[in-house]
Amino acid sequence: MVATVFERSKIPLTKWLAALFLMTASKKGVSAHQVHRMLGISYKSTWFMMHRLRGAMRSGGLEPLAGVGKVVEADETYYGQIEASQRRTTITQGKPFKSSGKSGPSNKRPIVALVERGGSVRSFHVPVADAASVAKIVNENIHHESRLHTDESRLYSRVGENFTAHETVLHSADEYVRGDVTTNTVENYSSVFKRGMRGTYQHCSEKHLHLYLAEFDFRYNNRAKLGTNDLMRAEILATGIKGKRLAYRRPYQA
Repeated sequence: MVATVFERSKIPLTKWLAALFLMTASKKGVSAHQVHRMLGISYKSTWFMMHRLRGAMRSGGLEPLAGVGKVVEADETYYGQIEASQRRTTITQGKPFKSSGKSGPSNKRPIVALVERGGSVRSFHVPVADAASVAKIVNENIHHESRLHTDESRLYSRVGENFTAHETVLHSADEYVRGDVTTNTVENYSSVFKRGMRGTYQHCSEKHLHLYLAEFDFRYNNRAKLGTNDLMRAEILATGIKGKRLAYRRPYQA
């Protein structure tokens, strides 16, 4: 148990493994309240335990997605209101937000998702989804001999030149598929993420958003369509927790 998420935990290992299985087997996640009721441990302990498991689901130092002739879909989405002290009243050009009440990206947390068609997903919470931050993510995480598929967003106009092809669909003209060019795969991932966050978790502070993204990434990257069943998915997480300890302790203050 040393150097794993189980280290120095007073929760029985059987309950850790039960929570691990529930999290990996539920497509849209399982709430800490539900696990707390099922396993008979306190809500606070359950919340910390599940966050440790989410930390173990994170992956890093991976090779770029796709490769020669393969397709990566990229898209940005927005979930949850940012902190009140950081909310803007004007758009990038300095014009005020319209008070039309319609949903949109204004003062919401931006997320950039990259999906290799038929393969893995990588999602990132960024402070601002501007051309510079999006270009950095795309350049670092997609093989430059891949085909890049996006919507008509200007965020990808320049960075798209670094790839074998940059093909777009015009959502503003109700075009969602043209041949094999589409962003439906990445939008489906974002839809599952949002339904899980709204229906299961309901609330998520911005500082923990990256952990919830790691959870949904993990389940997508080990989905049934790729030949991974619930038990195999749990085993993959259980064998990958070494060296991924996540401790929630405040430093001592005199």
